[in-house]
Amino acid sequence: MQCYIYASRRKPDTYLWLAKRDGFGVLPESLRSMLGDLRFAMELQLDPQRRLPREDAAQVLAHLGEQGWHLQLPPESALTGANHPAYGAPLRGTQQD
Repeated sequence: MQCYIYASRRKPDTYLWLAKRDGFGVLPESLRSMLGDLRFAMELQLDPQRRLPREDAAQVLAHLGEQGWHLQLPPESALTGANHPAYGAPLRGTQQD
């Protein structure tokens, strides 16, 4: 299957895979708003056996077939910093209302 990958300008390391080039009409409005502006990153011929660095090709293909899009989020290690107190996470021993 030919697929088209777009990078979010708002969310680093977040990519949107589409079954149709510029086929943004299949996206829920909330997802479109979250991603913000997108830039075309690449076109790729994808099959279930293809090895991808951070995604499972079969799962990407399933999402593309079912809904026309697949969202690739940053690696979990990049998200762990969001729990750091500097990012607003509660400190141990404090109470939140």
